Amino acid sequence: MIPQGWQSTEIGKLVDFKSGGTPSKTKPEFWGGSNPWISGKDLKQHYISSSIDMLSEEGFAVVSKAPKGSSLILVRGMTLLKDFPVGFVEEVVSFNQDIKALIPKKSIDGLFLSFLLVGKKEEIRQLVSTAGHGTGRLDTESIKSFPVDIPPLSEQKKIAKIFSTWDKAITTTEQLLANSQQQKKALMQQLLTGKKRLMGFGGEWKYSSINEIATRIQRKSDGNKHPILTISSLGGFVRQDERYSRYMAGESVKNYILLKNGEFAYNKGNSKTYEFGCIFDLEKFESGLVPHVYVCFKLKKGLSHRYFKYLFEADYLKLQLGALVNTGVRNNGLLNIKPSEFLATRVPVPNVEEQERIADILYASSLVIKSLQQKLEGLKQEKKALMQQLLTGKRRVKA
Repeated sequence: MIPQGWQSTEIGKLVDFKSGGTPSKTKPEFWGGSNPWISGKDLKQHYISSSIDMLSEEGFAVVSKAPKGSSLILVRGMTLLKDFPVGFVEEVVSFNQDIKALIPKKSIDGLFLSFLLVGKKEEIRQLVSTAGHGTGRLDTESIKSFPVDIPPLSEQKKIAKIFSTWDKAITTTEQLLANSQQQKKALMQQLLTGKKRLMGFGGEWKYSSINEIATRIQRKSDGNKHPILTISSLGGFVRQDERYSRYMAGESVKNYILLKNGEFAYNKGNSKTYEFGCIFDLEKFESGLVPHVYVCFKLKKGLSHRYFKYLFEADYLKLQLGALVNTGVRNNGLLNIKPSEFLATRVPVPNVEEQERIADILYASSLVIKSLQQKLEGLKQEKKALMQQLLTGKRRVKA
């Protein structure tokens, strides 16, 4: 049932559609200026005022432009198959042929429209077709006939202002989070290399091989039930069936290594985050079975577990591991690094008191980051819930 005072209509009756284009790539004088030219890769942010590729005044003059207050939607491209990217135009921009500009008429507020499209993106995404266009295509006519319910213009503006306020809070928190992450990274680079020493500590650091500070683990399953785990370069150990949505181990699980809480494993698969593999400790599970290609080890007594956890998180061994890669990446994605070579890499070992002090500082920095991440996720979830209420009229605002 439509809320009182609202109107049932179609998107095509609220906006004018405009197609984009690409200036000639054979004319370098069209490119490299200060005028935004929006493509699908620029629609990762809701508010659009800049782009990765920029046009000169000459290029900007010969291409389609979207006025301030328009909405940009991607109608062709792989991203459509996963999402329905929408951008709100804050300044006049040009855009390419994979995008349509929705220019609002007098009956619709442009910012409200952009939020309405975001709120309806799951339904609109169902209109995407791959027939004859494997990367996904959204037919303009299907968007024009898409039904929507809209409140009076004054209520639209109020709703848009509310969402805009939430977005500012989200953006501020994202910036604080990014700053905190950079500060932690800088601290790690200084404290974990000895470039910056803490008050009360002096003298040269000792450097030892992993073989000297740890014991390699190669134990097999004890016959009890243990989760099958794999290492994600972004978050450490995760269940294999959750990451891949299916059980991957098969018969090879009998050769898996049984890892226990607090023990480390080196995954020599390369990734964007860790070019020469990553090292994580088993933290969230009491035990788990991990692939036998992982090099697993346990720190000897008298060392700070937290210190070495941060040392490996900071990718301290990157240069040493990179020097060991002599034949590139194998077909299975694993780097050609032997366990004996990995265990011979060297790490800084200050006295245990200094290890713990360094770990304390980095732990405090991690807590700040975790708090901001939780706050950011909370803001996003609360905004999402509010959108579901305000964009359907279940909750009304006074204009």
